Amino acid sequence: MQSSILLLGVLASAICASPVDQQPLADPHAVVEESNESHLSPIKASTTGLHGRFLHITDFHPDRYYKYGSSLTDDESCHNGKGDAGYFGSEGTECDSPYSLINETFRWLEQNLKDDIDFVIWTGDSARHDNDEQIPRTPQEIQELNEFMAEKWVDLFGTRKNDERISGSPQVSVPVVPTFGNNDIAPHNIFMDGPNVWTKRYAEIWRHFIPEEQRHSFVEGGWFTSELIPGKLAAISLNTMYFFDSNSAVDGCADKSEPGYEHMEWLRVQLEILRSRNMKAILIGHVPPAHTEEKNLWDETCWQKYTLWTSRYRDVIVGSAYGHMNVDHFMIQDSHDVDFDFLVDKTTSDRISIESKADYINSLREQWADLPSPPRGIFDEEIPSSSPKVDANKKKGKEDKKKKEEKKRQKFLEKIEGPWAERYSVSLVSPSLVPNYFPTLRVVEYNITGLENSITSDFMTTTTESLPKSDLRRDSSPNAQKKKKEKKEQRKPDFKVPDAPSSTSPPGPAYSNQPLSWLKYTQYYANLTKLNEEYDADAEKTSHINFEVEYSTDDDIYQMKDLTVRSFFQLAARIGKEGEAKSAKDSASISKKVNQAWSAFLTRAFVGFFDVNDLNVDTE
Repeated sequence: MQSSILLLGVLASAICASPVDQQPLADPHAVVEESNESHLSPIKASTTGLHGRFLHITDFHPDRYYKYGSSLTDDESCHNGKGDAGYFGSEGTECDSPYSLINETFRWLEQNLKDDIDFVIWTGDSARHDNDEQIPRTPQEIQELNEFMAEKWVDLFGTRKNDERISGSPQVSVPVVPTFGNNDIAPHNIFMDGPNVWTKRYAEIWRHFIPEEQRHSFVEGGWFTSELIPGKLAAISLNTMYFFDSNSAVDGCADKSEPGYEHMEWLRVQLEILRSRNMKAILIGHVPPAHTEEKNLWDETCWQKYTLWTSRYRDVIVGSAYGHMNVDHFMIQDSHDVDFDFLVDKTTSDRISIESKADYINSLREQWADLPSPPRGIFDEEIPSSSPKVDANKKKGKEDKKKKEEKKRQKFLEKIEGPWAERYSVSLVSPSLVPNYFPTLRVVEYNITGLENSITSDFMTTTTESLPKSDLRRDSSPNAQKKKKEKKEQRKPDFKVPDAPSSTSPPGPAYSNQPLSWLKYTQYYANLTKLNEEYDADAEKTSHINFEVEYSTDDDIYQMKDLTVRSFFQLAARIGKEGEAKSAKDSASISKKVNQAWSAFLTRAFVGFFDVNDLNVDTE
């Protein structure tokens, strides 16, 4: 499939405090009334007080020097001159977020989401970019901006009494899990082996959010684990700066002397501990594991280990979420790409233009076009039975057809390693709050069935799906056994390889819809073009931002029943398909129709800021 994305010239021009102790969700017998907010789909709150929703928000990039009405052409900062820089931010530019956007976002969260979410994933970059030579960033400014952002979360969720914090040690009512962004340090991208000045500073800045028993680990390397639902779910905050290929202070994850190696070993131990406790984990980080011909953001050795870890701990990991790239998308890791020789193929890059982002998005489509093609109905929970009233010839024909379909089905399942597509894992990337396009935030809904009970073996095996019991087994075909034998004969790695889930264990919540599985997400955005036009300087106090629903993953286009790996596999396979030919008398003039899923994916990648019709998309 020849494919490329060329942006029209008009698009190119458009680019341009008291200590607070955070507690896990506690009091399993507390009752919370169901929310009646119309912008949220109805999920019945359980007796645990859970709502079955959490917030993912990323890349705030607050800028205290942003100037309303400054020039959009003199520089890329919106700090100087006279021009059209909007009051709430300058969408479609490289300018960072004014405080008005930050403050209004938290006002909206307080009024619309505060009482309807269970925890927050906050994936980094809470300082402005270093894009103004006249006002270079300083370590002190970076620290102060992150303190400002941390205090915003404390103001939102901190316990209050008469508008003052309760004396002693007030609690944050909703866990907030932060992570390092590449612009949260100075110079940006460069993060030395820990302990270092930044791990020590952020141990204080994030004192509200890092569990006491994890603070020593955090100072050592900037990573920590936060238990979200006691005994059931934890978030693992990764320091992706040690994986980031643009961090010249470190060198991958293969050498035992490197912090990336230590970080991967720490992650393996954390996942092993959670497995032993029958708990599940969410992985969060700033820089995502992008891995295409167009762009590799992680050192190859780190990507290889991450892909191996996510495959071997697929019974533990519920999902993973990242930021950094500003574009809305997901990526699929293929465990068959793991090579114990860890061949290195680096490409260094940091901020990328909209043209290269479009090329990257298109390279994902090319990757997905090579996925095994699923037979029709392969993932359906129920297959309609044929009518018994047929003559012998028709019956034989149907039997032959059924045998062919079954053979095709088995061949496909062998390729993806069973009906749950356990060959793969998925990483989600949310677009940013900073208005490179439009400001966004994401609300993820997850399954809270049965969470009022203590963890038992029943909890581990509960599933809402109805495939035959034989399909719950891991792939035990002769070819699969041959592959395992071949893998054993490969060079023995110089690190501990985690054990895979037991061959008799059921699929994990990332693969089968069960308690803690992610069900859907709703993407919200603020149309700054409209909001800035409506802003009235004379009525500043009454001018507010409203976040609207951009889309939900269960809509008529994405049609995702849940956010399991096989649902993303299905969507990726649909996006990767070529457009269907329209009927025409003259075959030479048959035009290609843009695949609907691909068209929507492309539009949503840029938060609806660009109409897909404004892009020259070749789907041949």
